[in-house]
Amino acid sequence: MMRTSLLMLDSNLSPSPFSEDLSASPEIPEPVRDTRLIEVQSKSGSTGFACEPGETILHAGLRQGVTLPYECATGTCGSCRAKVGSGEVAVDWDEAPGHSRVKRERGEILMCQTRPLTDCVVRVPANVSIGFPRHALPRHFDGRLNVIKRLTPDVVHFELSLSQPISFDAGQFVLLRVAGLEGMRAYSMVSYGRNVRNLQLVVKRKPGGGFGNWLFEEAREGQVTDVFGPLGRATFHPEEDHNLLMIAGGSGVAGMMSILERATQEDYFRTHRGYVFFGVRKLVDCFYLEEFSRYVRAADGNLEVTIALSDEDCGETFHAQHPEVRLASGMVHEVCARAMEGRYDNVMSYIAGPPPMVDGALRTLIVGARATPDRIRYDKFG
Repeated sequence: MMRTSLLMLDSNLSPSPFSEDLSASPEIPEPVRDTRLIEVQSKSGSTGFACEPGETILHAGLRQGVTLPYECATGTCGSCRAKVGSGEVAVDWDEAPGHSRVKRERGEILMCQTRPLTDCVVRVPANVSIGFPRHALPRHFDGRLNVIKRLTPDVVHFELSLSQPISFDAGQFVLLRVAGLEGMRAYSMVSYGRNVRNLQLVVKRKPGGGFGNWLFEEAREGQVTDVFGPLGRATFHPEEDHNLLMIAGGSGVAGMMSILERATQEDYFRTHRGYVFFGVRKLVDCFYLEEFSRYVRAADGNLEVTIALSDEDCGETFHAQHPEVRLASGMVHEVCARAMEGRYDNVMSYIAGPPPMVDGALRTLIVGARATPDRIRYDKFG
């Protein structure tokens, strides 16, 4: 853990993007017990909230409805960067990849990795307000591991039983922490539900992945994890009335399964079209085929699911055991571009997977399909 002491010195504050008129003073809550008070100065003014002992600035703010910027919330992306104007803080994960995007010598931090040791003033280069108009506020839960099922040699489906009911939108994720592992990990729900106590999630093992290695080698049913959520804005809402395009790689398919589950529950494909493109290396690496088949059958011809094989010539147009599922060879964004030509009418696109895959899909949609940013929602899993 790195401990950093920083005092407010206006002459040392770096210019753009932090140099805004931050003269507005919020109504700061009174301290309770050992809580620390955080004043956030942003482009839209100032606001304040209390941070509980051991809690990061980002989690405390989000839990209380403060719209602090974030994407992964685990220290990977760097989107939650801010600058400490005054106060003393501690950094939990000193080696977080997102630190490469901040100037730590100037007092910049990742809010998801920073705990206040005193009351603090933090400057955020974004518009910050109070209230999530669409999503439930995140909070902490205890989660008990009650299902561990291997889907492929490097993919595990697992389920958590929560200490309290949770409501979440299709496409959202939670953060998980296991005793003995540094940092938290983000995983999207495969399931969808309101006021449910069970979460279904999926993990693809990768080299050096601490949580994945733990799940494959050490995890046992009954073990307890710290759960924080729901989080994420790449969500599906039936009232928006769009056709759906979903592009996923690896465990990024989890959020797409949640979207398909809600759409099926709502009979959404009775009046809308849906297109799913799921990228894996070889057919043996594919999973959730039975679930895909069930969703296609329920959609009565209005949903297409295509598995894109990047390292294998599929040879067939449809899966032999699951004829509802289509097969194609190539990178998933390239397969999508070929199949979707001329079919982007009234489409909302969802993308999730490894950063290179997401970047390729974004290029396909923005350059090839001329999609506007308001019609693309995505998550990168580094």
